[in-house]
Amino acid sequence: MTIQYNKIKVEVALDNLCHNYRFFKRLHRDVIAVIKSDAYGHGLVETARALEPEGATTFGVGYVNEAVELRKSGTRARILVLLGPVDDADYAGLWEHDLLPFIGRFEQLERLAAEARTRGPVDVALKFDTGMRRLGFFPEELGRVIDFLKAHPDVRPVMASSHLARADEPEHRPDVSLQSGRFSVVLDGLREAGFPVEGCLANSAAALAFDECFHDSVRLGIALYGCNPFHGTEREELGMGLKPAMAVAAPILQVRALKAGEGISYGWTHVAERESTVAVVGVGYADNYSRSLSNTGYMNVHGHRAPIVGRVCMQMTAVDVTAIMGEGRDVSPGDDAWLLGGPGPGTITPEDLAGWWGTITYEPFCLLGMNPRTYI
Repeated sequence: MTIQYNKIKVEVALDNLCHNYRFFKRLHRDVIAVIKSDAYGHGLVETARALEPEGATTFGVGYVNEAVELRKSGTRARILVLLGPVDDADYAGLWEHDLLPFIGRFEQLERLAAEARTRGPVDVALKFDTGMRRLGFFPEELGRVIDFLKAHPDVRPVMASSHLARADEPEHRPDVSLQSGRFSVVLDGLREAGFPVEGCLANSAAALAFDECFHDSVRLGIALYGCNPFHGTEREELGMGLKPAMAVAAPILQVRALKAGEGISYGWTHVAERESTVAVVGVGYADNYSRSLSNTGYMNVHGHRAPIVGRVCMQMTAVDVTAIMGEGRDVSPGDDAWLLGGPGPGTITPEDLAGWWGTITYEPFCLLGMNPRTYI
């Protein structure tokens, strides 16, 4: 039995996920939904089940074990394993669960060829490093890759892919074009060698802004969850209309007065300059709410923003609700304080929270999404 140690509630709006998927289906006929890392905290299986009726036929996950979980949930969609096989169980799982792995090292090709001699043919997606400098074959290794594939026909390439490093930075379009050109050379070389692979380069940002990166499919990552990859840039309008799918709330535990000159929480890093009313909210770094939010950022209480005061503790964080109480609104134990989302003009956007946190939207999603979720 799993014990829930907190009262955090994470709400995922499946309709918003579907809306965002349809938004990109209007831009490209074949959209791969990237649902790695438990769908960025939104729920692996639940997200896939919501998107399959929308026409999603391919999902991208991280490791093989996540792909196996998804397959066992009943999906018949194609499943891309973006990080490829790592150990013996992973290699066996490719055949046992009909998975399509990204392959970017010759050692992986050799292992697959050896396994294929007893297990049968295996389809693969070839990963090329055109500039990210993480995973994949270098473009100049293409000839060697082709030679290997021709010598081992049981290893069958059905896709070629690469990952863009700066597509969400409009000022760096030349770098996007450079990677796009390198990838096109790779794609043409594979096809000329007799491998009619599906080309996949564009991520969320490139699918919005760079037609030159369109090939046979695009990969939809952060924008699926409602975040505009061009937020705060000159191209922000391209992603307008996306809807955040996650909202997170925690209960107010106590409301108390704070006299002028009194401090609150460890170290008294906040000292009240005036008589104040603070609400102690039942959330902290044990719930993946970052301690870096101490004395910075806000929560949404009754549709209005309340600033965080003092240090974020293990399971408690204080917010100043003086202004809210001053407008005649009652703030009481048991009320919700929204860390993300929430009603009214005080709604907290993913970009707001990430900015106060000192990070990008991906991190709060993945971390807060580890708390118990409900689906609406």
